[in-house]
Amino acid sequence: MGSESVNPAERAAARAARTSYGRLVALLAATTGDLALAEDCLAGAFEQALLSWPDGGVPTNPEGWLLTVARNRQRDVWKSSAHRTTEPLELATELGRDAISPLDDLDPDAIGDKRLELLFVCAHPAIDPGIRTPLMLQTVLGFDAARIATAYAVPAAGTAQRLVRAKRRIKDTRIPFAVPDRHRMPDRLPAVLEAVYGCYAISWSAQDEMADEARRLAVTLASLLPAEPETWGLAALITFSLARAAGRSESFVPLDEQDVSGWDADLIAEGEAYLRRSSATGTPGRFQLEAAIQAVHCARARTGQTDWSALHTLYSALVTIAPSLGAQVALAAVTAQTSSPEQALAMLDSLSRVDRFQPFHATRAELLARVGRFTEAAAAFEAAAALTDDEQLRDYLLRRARRTD
Repeated sequence: MGSESVNPAERAAARAARTSYGRLVALLAATTGDLALAEDCLAGAFEQALLSWPDGGVPTNPEGWLLTVARNRQRDVWKSSAHRTTEPLELATELGRDAISPLDDLDPDAIGDKRLELLFVCAHPAIDPGIRTPLMLQTVLGFDAARIATAYAVPAAGTAQRLVRAKRRIKDTRIPFAVPDRHRMPDRLPAVLEAVYGCYAISWSAQDEMADEARRLAVTLASLLPAEPETWGLAALITFSLARAAGRSESFVPLDEQDVSGWDADLIAEGEAYLRRSSATGTPGRFQLEAAIQAVHCARARTGQTDWSALHTLYSALVTIAPSLGAQVALAAVTAQTSSPEQALAMLDSLSRVDRFQPFHATRAELLARVGRFTEAAAAFEAAAALTDDEQLRDYLLRRARRTD
């Protein structure tokens, strides 16, 4: 079998995994709330696709094909004697009676977009707040535990264990798979926004199309909850960031050194419109401030300069209301521009829990190089390179390490 007959099947399966994984899991888990079973059955469907599509051809609707196969696997589990004896009697009886009818009504050729619904399900108050966003990133948006752990600078093993426990709780407590009414949505919104942003951040570094999906979800949320300023803030933030994607080169270039002629003026204008919508209320929130920061960077396409003073003001406000490690590192980097690299290094040295946080090491390396501490800078660049999966960024950091050694 030649590569010509294999590659189309692999590409179709990979695309379905990137773009439809969350919708399919949501459809499969909607009846029982058993996310683990839904994921297992869908994984089996993907495995079967990779075995049958190379010879039989990619179906017209790959997602519908995967749903049908996964649904059949799900029914087999429901009907199995092992499942009937391990589930509580009431649940086993209910599944035996209704295992076919709820999913039989689904049209595999007309799969709806269920990602947004499942995002709100995973933000249910019964789920531990600390695991809601990682759960959404894995179950709804298709990222594995290792990538999620890297993004949040936490150990992968612990993240995987917590995700398993969260899925078991959803099943055991029978959390309903339904979008809450609009009065309850704002309570769950912060975790949903964080997950959509996490999807963007992880996808941006990998340069895959899920970054566009994150933008679509953000704009959809803003349209669904137009009175919530943070929804517009997130839509603006992701839109501004994607406006700079067209200017990417084959090698990593720091933001303040990028050629602005490749940036998308239409997306910048759209981001500015979203930011204006988000600014209609009083005190700005985290995503509004981050969007304003991106707006300052994008303004360089018109002015030719970066307004470091404005960035310092915005990052100082961001650290006040949302003192994340990323915001504190960024404030230190901007402080090096508005004050001195020595003051910025002192700010970095005061931070904790930074061992696995790549931006900390990269920023510290640049500052060490600026003050002439070249041996330490090279070591910091190497530490930063070891913490990224982005090949372009890793190559850039290693080149910087060699130049400062």
